[in-house]
Amino acid sequence: MPTSSDFNDRMLSLGLARVSEAAALASASLVGRGDEKAADQAAVNAMREQLNLLDIAGVVVIGEGERDEAPMLYIGEEVGTGTGPGVDIALDPLEGTTLTAKDMPNALTVIAMGPRGSMLHAPDVYMDKLAVGPGFPEGVVTLDMSPKERVEALAKAKGCACEDITVCVLERPRHEDVIAGIRETGAAIRLISDGDVAGVMHCAESETTGIDMYMGTGGAPEGVLAAAALKCMGGQMYGRLLFRNDDERGRATKAGITDFDKIYSRDEMVTEDVLFAATGVTDGSILSGVKREPGWLTTETVLMRSRTGSVRRMEYRTPVDAV
Repeated sequence: MPTSSDFNDRMLSLGLARVSEAAALASASLVGRGDEKAADQAAVNAMREQLNLLDIAGVVVIGEGERDEAPMLYIGEEVGTGTGPGVDIALDPLEGTTLTAKDMPNALTVIAMGPRGSMLHAPDVYMDKLAVGPGFPEGVVTLDMSPKERVEALAKAKGCACEDITVCVLERPRHEDVIAGIRETGAAIRLISDGDVAGVMHCAESETTGIDMYMGTGGAPEGVLAAAALKCMGGQMYGRLLFRNDDERGRATKAGITDFDKIYSRDEMVTEDVLFAATGVTDGSILSGVKREPGWLTTETVLMRSRTGSVRRMEYRTPVDAV
């Protein structure tokens, strides 16, 4: 029986990149076509097909939804050949379905893999998220602070004025108070329409992206994926599950959550070493989107290992008839 102790992240890493690339290539033909569901389904089909070629005994812990909601890549689905190590898999076959349908920036295919039992089984509910990049004292900002206090604390730690801080926030009506608190400090705000995994990743490369901090509520599953990315890139992240009704609390209980008020750190959401791969579908600030030229398709993928802190950026060029 495969066990998590057999997890060899070095040998599995390129296989994971192929999974991410396949999903991006499959959804690329639907960029700008206005059909979110078709784009997502194409990515799901391709990702699942490639995962089942890997020598792993994988279980999807963050996926497309509960088994009765998602026919493929549902939470609890077993993937892989079954002959390799036991692993947890968190995935979003198309992070930014709306971005893809509208041909807007930063649509990605995203997948993370770690030893069995290493990832938080986050239910499909909201999560209050806060993230900063590497190089700061632990707890420099916390979820218990107000948005204004977070900006002031980070500015103090950076040795700069609040006006020099830029915060990434999902543009949603529910964030009006968050935005107002940030504006009060004089800090800048980068509003994004979708794709908060990329939003969190921006914090880890602030010199390139110009983003110092991410805050706001979004999907809890995406929170675990973002935590996996930051575990590889460096940085701090905190998340607290938010529940709107008893049905959502029931989902949490089913997922094994007992403390509904717990604040999870990055290393509590992803407890062991992890692999992370993302491929650009549309052009963005992290990755280039799928490029077409006569007879060829080209992708850009970032592949990261938390064990070593290594980051690979890979370009993959393939004949159109091979996709």
